[in-house]
Amino acid sequence: MKKLINNPTAVVEEMLEGYVAAYSRYVRQLPQNPRSIVSVNTVRPGKVGVICGGGSGHEPSFLGLIGKGMMDGVPVGNIFASPPPDPILEVTKAVDAGAGVLYLYGNYAGDCMNFDMAAELAGMEGIRVETVRITDDVASAPKSEEERRRGIAGDFLVFKVAGAAADLNYNLDEVVRAASKANQMTKTMGVALSPCHIPQTGRPSFELGADEMEIGLGIHGEPGVQRGKIKPADEVADDLLDRIFADMPLSKGDRVVVLVNGLGSTTYMELFIMFRRTAQVLADKGIEIHRSYVGEYVTSLEMGGCSISLMKVDDELARLIDHPADCPMFVQMS
Repeated sequence: MKKLINNPTAVVEEMLEGYVAAYSRYVRQLPQNPRSIVSVNTVRPGKVGVICGGGSGHEPSFLGLIGKGMMDGVPVGNIFASPPPDPILEVTKAVDAGAGVLYLYGNYAGDCMNFDMAAELAGMEGIRVETVRITDDVASAPKSEEERRRGIAGDFLVFKVAGAAADLNYNLDEVVRAASKANQMTKTMGVALSPCHIPQTGRPSFELGADEMEIGLGIHGEPGVQRGKIKPADEVADDLLDRIFADMPLSKGDRVVVLVNGLGSTTYMELFIMFRRTAQVLADKGIEIHRSYVGEYVTSLEMGGCSISLMKVDDELARLIDHPADCPMFVQMS
């Protein structure tokens, strides 16, 4: 393991210190809890507060998405671990402007438990909290058990929709509805080529042969659905897309948002080659690409590999996806 770190047990604290120093015009650290990071300029009277969060190690998610048109705050957990209830509650109180707060997070047991506890505590202080758990990972459970699925790179697309809806002054019920629709319409499949190494242990998150890949492996190293010899990029993209199409059938004339997401150490050259094939397949099916995102949005430290997410959009989702956003790690013009 080679990493530019100091004390392995202090990596999250030192990351946050550097992040807030670098982007002080966007974010601040709450003095009552250094794991609570909030926007300096997005909270306004009558606007729904939108919070996403989870473990560290997925940067630029979740920290990098605090800003106009996106998130109002993020509670930060240890590497690949949910934030505890205390920083979640402090962020909730800081971003509440009288219209309620929405929690967004991937559907993992620790996140579900801790965010639910924070919501209960917030309710005791008179703050209404609603939750949308993101479940875009097709590989993590069968179609008949979608509620068990994990949230992976498709998180970003749901965050984008929810943040835009709140910025456009949707009320809390409407923001929940839009985010839920975005989640339902977003499907992701990924492929891993190499593991990451956890700073505190120095050990790889999983074992994979030098000539192997694994389809459907999770962003924390959870087992996938198929392991085998590495294949050319076009074949890998076809495999990922076939699994998405089987789960969310698309027809000629449908519109989608495409996200090709790097997992931490995959080059942009490879990501664009994967997007090239994705665009070819969609064009052959008569499916229109409404907007494209290629890059690192939800990583897994330095894991090798990528994922493809498709969000089927109607007019409302397209409008929310197109809404401007300005965050440290993501800027989008209309």
